[in-house]
Formats: sequence, structure tokens, C-alpha cells
Amino acid sequence: MDLQTRKLNAIEYIAGLEDEKIFNKIELAILENKVRSERKLKPFTQKQLIERAEKSSQDYKSGKYKTQDALEKESESW
Repeated sequence: MDLQTRKLNAIEYIAGLEDEKIFNKIELAILENKVRSERKLKPFTQKQLIERAEKSSQDYKSGKYKTQDALEKESESW
């Protein structure tokens, strides 16, 4: 059975469902899959890594950073 046929069978099954508990499980599985798909991480390219390192270096030289102590104090109020 090809994928298209299986999809149509699944749609037919869902359309005929009368048990809300089963439908909720299907719906939850679909939503979890969607979230997982949207969260897929992509590795940085070499150019992106170099740009990030250069920006970090510039930020540090211009004083745009926080010390470990400052971060720990800030996190106490979270």
C-alpha cells in the first residue's frame, strides 16, 4: 500500500471517529510531531561561526558582557 493510500485511509478513519479520547491522542501526536519538526536545529556554517566569534570579540572589547557573579545574581530573581 502506497503512502497516498495510507493517508486517505487515515483521513477516512479520523473522519469517522466518534471516540474523543482516541481523537485527542491522534491530535496530540500530530501537534508533538509538528513542534519537533519546527525545532530541528541546523549546524552553523563556517562563515556563521566566524561572524559570531568576531561579534563576541567586539562585544567583549566594548564591555558588552556580564560576569559570572552578575549572571548568578540576576538568576536569583527568576
